[in-house]
Amino acid sequence: MSFSILQKIGEAQKKSAVVDVRSGDTVKVTQKIKEGDKFRLQVFEGVVIRVDRKESHTARIVVRKIASGVGVEKSFLLHSPLVEKIEVTKRAKVRRNNLSYLRARSGKSARLAAKDFDRAAVNSLEEAEAVLDAESKTEETQEEAKNPKGSAEPEE
Repeated sequence: MSFSILQKIGEAQKKSAVVDVRSGDTVKVTQKIKEGDKFRLQVFEGVVIRVDRKESHTARIVVRKIASGVGVEKSFLLHSPLVEKIEVTKRAKVRRNNLSYLRARSGKSARLAAKDFDRAAVNSLEEAEAVLDAESKTEETQEEAKNPKGSAEPEE
């Protein structure tokens, strides 16, 4: 199989809009859980300690939280149909992509410095979809300007 075919399949699996998640964000991830023949929604809230392949259809985040005094990490595929919603609740100032050093820390030393951000703008998928639609329309108009449908090239 050629790489371009695989790339097209991967692009077809991507969600149209995904929240911009970064390392150091505190997020609520709503995930579908199948029990028997029923689905239920489960929320996992924690700090994003790693973001992998952000532009790919295999984009992944690792979220860590402390549950009953024990550190729990869970990995989520951003474009998975089982991930219902991702909501950024806090954003922190960090200087690296992989925050694995937080695993060894607890209490005050595990705190991250908070950063102000526009929560509504980050979590709204409608604006992200509108930006994507606007970009695709401008690309279409640029292509039409280069190759007008109604005009035929004059023959010599």
